[in-house]
Amino acid sequence: MKQFFLTVLGVFLGLILFVVVVPLVLITAAVSSASSTPVTASNTVLELDLRDGLTDQDPTNPFAVFGGSGLSVMEVVDTLAQAGDDRHVKALLIRLPEAGMTPAAADEVRQAVRRFRAAGKVVIAHSQGFQPVGTTISSYMVGASASELWMQNTASFQLTGFSADQIFLGRAFDKYGVNAQFEQRYEYKNAVNEYTQSDFTPAHREAMTAWMTSIYTSAIANAASDRKVTPVALRATIEGGPWSSAEALQRKLIDKIGQVEEAEAEIRRRAGKGAQLVELGDYASSKGQRRGSGRNAIAIVGGEGAIQTGSGSGGGFGGGASIRSDDLAGALYEAIEDKDVKAIVFRVSSPGGSPEASEQILAAVRAARAAGKPVVVSMGAYAASGGYWISSEADYIVAQPSTLTGSIGVYGGKFVLANALGRFGVDIRDLSVGGDYADAFSPARPFSAAQRAAYSASIDRTYEEFIARVATGRKLTPARVREIARGRVWTGRQAKELGLVDELGGLHEAIVQARRLAEIPADEAVRFKRYPTPESPWEALSKAFGVSSEAARVLVGIGGVMADPQARVVLQRIEADRMRSAGASVLAEQPLP
Repeated sequence: MKQFFLTVLGVFLGLILFVVVVPLVLITAAVSSASSTPVTASNTVLELDLRDGLTDQDPTNPFAVFGGSGLSVMEVVDTLAQAGDDRHVKALLIRLPEAGMTPAAADEVRQAVRRFRAAGKVVIAHSQGFQPVGTTISSYMVGASASELWMQNTASFQLTGFSADQIFLGRAFDKYGVNAQFEQRYEYKNAVNEYTQSDFTPAHREAMTAWMTSIYTSAIANAASDRKVTPVALRATIEGGPWSSAEALQRKLIDKIGQVEEAEAEIRRRAGKGAQLVELGDYASSKGQRRGSGRNAIAIVGGEGAIQTGSGSGGGFGGGASIRSDDLAGALYEAIEDKDVKAIVFRVSSPGGSPEASEQILAAVRAARAAGKPVVVSMGAYAASGGYWISSEADYIVAQPSTLTGSIGVYGGKFVLANALGRFGVDIRDLSVGGDYADAFSPARPFSAAQRAAYSASIDRTYEEFIARVATGRKLTPARVREIARGRVWTGRQAKELGLVDELGGLHEAIVQARRLAEIPADEAVRFKRYPTPESPWEALSKAFGVSSEAARVLVGIGGVMADPQARVVLQRIEADRMRSAGASVLAEQPLP
């Protein structure tokens, strides 16, 4: 009977995979196949559309592309570097977002655009307006790095500064009986304030104003440099707005007014006769990642998202990315064991997470250094809290001016919900056996005095461990680290002044430093090896569904069928008919071989 149910389960999972998931695999494979044709037009214009946002890194899970634009900052940087050396690529058209971009991502894209232009290429950026929200200054900064910045005639230049909103739940929690009990180390560790306060505390206001000012000032300075005006003059003009497109043109905030179709026609004209417009993602797929050449290799190891213990790729089927400590530490150990790898560039983009998971990853960084392989951290949008923990003992740290880093602190606690739920007739009762601390995190009652003291002591220990790692890695005294820590977030520019970062820049600069520390001559070719290795669609499915035993045999059987070219084409045609009946557009069908 047990075997019967296992077999039924296997068949059931197999049917789900065949009907629901296999079509996704087919579409993914078809897209990859269609985009793998090399770009051969003698005059090619790349189009980079930033309106759907960017992740920091390419996902290792093949289904993560269904959750967004599919482009990453690292892919944009890598692709523009290859395009800069490609004689067929003549120009770049950038579609700017109306709202903001992540400031550090904007920094890195700007730097890549400037290197592309330095290779003799033309860049036109087109905007459908700059809205008065968030970090729109970062979008403008990217546009200012182009050869020309265009704006649609009906659009408005409403960028006049940098704003951020914070929701506080303190009064609501008081009203509805939610008791937020948290410990924070220290006053600048402000993540808990949204639960406990109704307004900015002085420390919260001070820290946010400081890093916002740093980002705004940096973006203004970069845009002013690219527009060939002084920062003071550009800031005065921007803050004098909002402006219509005509007024923005008159004040030299932009270069031309026109529809995006006109911008496309103009950049094609500049690219030459018969110029072809190619999406940057398609060009990237046709070229693949830079691999380089030479006997020596530099490993590029990446981690993006909240840091958690365990394994299992994040971002599956549109989910958010996460860093799993087993996977990322394992990737670092793989690079350590590879005899060809002489240095490691560790790309970190994380707002933090578990101290235990962070320590596991940091141990792998230490192991790399002990093995004689220098580690250079390249910070993305964030490398704060746990993100800084895993970076702290690297040989060298590179951050963007607008990277949010530091946040050397810790917090934790719980919500006591008994009173809130009791108002709706829901009662929480808890039972526990063992020591007095066994029910410390029950939502039924507040911490006892002894529980609060014990938990507070554990928070203190974690904070002191964090301080010790930063002091060791950055060669600072613990007393000095405590002065600049206290949970405060710094921008990369501020962190460099404090000694928490060594250099301002991105992946490009990190690779240069890795070569230097590994003593690889600047004129010697070098290979790049990337970790973790991307999963195949079948590996991702196996992890997602946890298939085993009879179910695994069904999955393997489907995999065997999919290896047959005629079977693949038949399934593609079935899926094409199904999608057409639903009004969807699909790729062209393949002929039977």
